[in-house]
Amino acid sequence: FIAWHCVYELFILLFNRVSFVCLSAEEATGYGPVFEEQPVDTIYPEESPEAKITMSCRARANPPATYKWKMDSVEIDLDTQSSHYSLVGGNLVISNPIKTKHVGQYFCFATNIYGTVISREASVQFGYLDLFSSEERESVYVKEGQGAVLLCAPPPHHPGTLSFRWILNEFPTFIPLDKRRFVSQITGNLYISKVDSSDSGNYSCIASSPSISKSVFSNYIPLVPLAERPIRKYPADLKVKFPDTTALVGQNITLECFALGNPVPEIRWKKLDGQLPPNHELRMSGAHLHLYNVQFEDAGSFQCEAVNSRGKDYHAARVSVEAFPEWVEQMSSTEQDLSRDYTMPCVASGKPEPRIRWLKNGQLSHRKEMRFSSLTFDDSGMYQCIAENHHGVIYATAELRVYACAPTFEHNPVKRVMAAKNGRVVIECRPKAAPKPSFSWSKDTELLHNHTRVFIWEDGSLEIRNVTRADEGRYTCFAENDRGKANSTGSLLVTESTKITLAPSNADVKVGENTRMQCAASHDASLDITFVWSLDGRVIDLHKESHHYERTLNGSSNGELLIKNLQLKHAGRYTCTAQTPIDNVTAAAHLVVRGPPGAPGGVRVLNKTDKSVTLQWSRGADNHNPISKYTIQYRDSFSEDVWKNATTSPADVEGNAEMATVVDLFPWIEYEFRVIATSTLGKGEPSSPSPKDKTLEAFPVVAPSDVGGGGGTSRELTITWTPVQPQYYYGPDFGYIVAFKPQDGAQWMRVTVADPQAKHYIHRDPSIPPMTEYQVKVKAFNGKGEGPFSLTAAIYSAQDGKHRKDLQLSTLKH
Repeated sequence: FIAWHCVYELFILLFNRVSFVCLSAEEATGYGPVFEEQPVDTIYPEESPEAKITMSCRARANPPATYKWKMDSVEIDLDTQSSHYSLVGGNLVISNPIKTKHVGQYFCFATNIYGTVISREASVQFGYLDLFSSEERESVYVKEGQGAVLLCAPPPHHPGTLSFRWILNEFPTFIPLDKRRFVSQITGNLYISKVDSSDSGNYSCIASSPSISKSVFSNYIPLVPLAERPIRKYPADLKVKFPDTTALVGQNITLECFALGNPVPEIRWKKLDGQLPPNHELRMSGAHLHLYNVQFEDAGSFQCEAVNSRGKDYHAARVSVEAFPEWVEQMSSTEQDLSRDYTMPCVASGKPEPRIRWLKNGQLSHRKEMRFSSLTFDDSGMYQCIAENHHGVIYATAELRVYACAPTFEHNPVKRVMAAKNGRVVIECRPKAAPKPSFSWSKDTELLHNHTRVFIWEDGSLEIRNVTRADEGRYTCFAENDRGKANSTGSLLVTESTKITLAPSNADVKVGENTRMQCAASHDASLDITFVWSLDGRVIDLHKESHHYERTLNGSSNGELLIKNLQLKHAGRYTCTAQTPIDNVTAAAHLVVRGPPGAPGGVRVLNKTDKSVTLQWSRGADNHNPISKYTIQYRDSFSEDVWKNATTSPADVEGNAEMATVVDLFPWIEYEFRVIATSTLGKGEPSSPSPKDKTLEAFPVVAPSDVGGGGGTSRELTITWTPVQPQYYYGPDFGYIVAFKPQDGAQWMRVTVADPQAKHYIHRDPSIPPMTEYQVKVKAFNGKGEGPFSLTAAIYSAQDGKHRKDLQLSTLKH
């Protein structure tokens, strides 16, 4: 009895197994675990009032999943470690966490009868932010006009990311950040490019940890500005320089640059190997270059430049762009026939290229790819593909079910189909069966075999070509494998074929005109017909594009298309498709649209002088009308984005030219150029601007104007002038040479003033007699040489104290 009972139980077990594997995914009520919640990296504040950490884990499964957890690849024994660990649903709760015991990498297992899956790993870390050192901070003494750096020196902390602010004298008086003051979010240091008397006070650095919501204050640092008269000027000196940076695709990054100097330097940014990305934004008065949604093409060398009237400073570093793993192709749950070949797809992209690992039911597989040459029932289970690089890891999960059963048409019988005369028809035969069955067909009572018009495909479908009325009838598909056989019957009805009776004709029109494309067809009276138009293979949406396309209503068998207000984009091959539910037929014609030329391309500077550049470009589309001439335009930093027509040599640039020289330019000015083509049908779109380029330097030719002066303090000679406008600098290192001599003197004294924006010079000499007439003149110079002097002006040295007193008395008497 016991022996027979065991045999019976084994039979029941095998029966259940086979019946299970015969069920389709839609029919089966059970399925393996699929994660809905997984653990995430957790930072537990050491001072947290809540004495527990919860790591999430929840999977959808039928029957419901059971859960296990591992820490650093060692299974957590919930029975022996119950004082700290407990399971709530699938979540792991760590009570009274201890830093030395509970820091580590955690992941959970979810298991039911169909298999096991493991979650992604998540870390538990303890976060802290210590107090600043209690040592007194030394006073910082700085001369007015000089720059200052106040060091934050943040205390030990974890994790590494902090944000910084500074207060002046008392909370909450936060220091406003502007062109003169900057706080680095990397070091926390406060930078003041030019100290003045208003900066006097006590400063404290506030360091905040967003991870644990805690802030701490440093001891006060007294800043003492020292008065200096006159205040000296200092060249720009970069103190904050961004390092080589690696960004992830889709990430936002910020590059920092800040300089000390007097006058306060201006920060400028450029990309050395191209234009700044369109997704950039300047913040903090230019000290931050923020790049949104970084892409691979944004990588390159970036440079910040600090500039003031006393000098420049540069810094460059590289931004590299890499990528988190991302699925290109991933597997999905599937059911496959017993003994068939199958490969699970799993392809990921990333930079560096991700490494691929496989798991089956939570166990590591050493296969490089999951390829099966002949599936067995033992191959059923839960599979996970893991793609990983040093930026992160992604998981894909799928269930594989291997099944076998006799053919059945219960859910997909052979259907009734229709076909057009002289056309082609395929009657599908898709029973559920495993292993794959063999197929045969009959028409009415006649067994069918492959010949010139009739083919039985490998998947069981029946194809009939050059259909005739005689092919109408009942068709039966027979399917058989080693587990059984089945059949299903459908029918074929033959209709009249659709034919084009009026095809569209080629057309040639100008931009802005209208034209009609004809199309008509005959068809089986029992079927509805529709007309679809496409342009170069793209279906025209008559609703969305109604301002250019319109169907004319001339009966159901007419599909004429009206094209209104033609544009260049409407040129191409127009295809009319007349279609019924059974068949379709097409006819096509070409439409040529003539219009103004397209934009020239590749505009670049070949060579240049101080007043001219030679440009080269490539021809754009002539749009079926010869180009008659080109117009060259330019803009510079002084034209406020206004494009102006350039003077060229030759004066008229013919339509067959691809090169011209632009003349009458200013030396040492950065220009952009663009080219516009014109034909008899109008002016085309301008080309993209050429890369910015400077003309060569030259001697200055413009002298300062309004030279004069006089007055001032005793024993001084004050000389004034109106500075030269920047477009007339003609070169770098621009400045002024001031020459002066007494009216009756023979020798001119010369003084160099290096500031291009200077408006005056004061000559102090104890031997200067008061109210003495001097002749003065001023000219400009640059790195190339000197320009012409201004007109000579007569001025007088300052009065002494006695002269002023006599003048005041004389004024009172009068």
